[in-house]
Amino acid sequence: MEEKVCCCCKKTKERSEEEYKSLIHRLNRIEGQIRGIRGMVEKNAYCTDILVQSAAVTAAVNAFNRELLSNHIRTCVAQDIRDGKDEVIDELVSTLQKLMK
Repeated sequence: MEEKVCCCCKKTKERSEEEYKSLIHRLNRIEGQIRGIRGMVEKNAYCTDILVQSAAVTAAVNAFNRELLSNHIRTCVAQDIRDGKDEVIDELVSTLQKLMK
């Protein structure tokens, strides 16, 4: 699989086809859920119904984050530690602190 380059980042990550497909699948589902919520707002759906769907989106985003973080630790972090790049630990701690806000 081709390495993806992000316009806002300096680092890149080559993902396996399986990892790529799994992440994209999750993001597509989240995108659909968000469009559904927008439709509910546009149709003046009851607040509680919208909140339930919003909570489902939050859970889906959290599941995406867990999968991505798990893959990151198993691949990027593990390899950097093997290569003696201990600064990756500070980067990981910083990332975890952002995720836990």
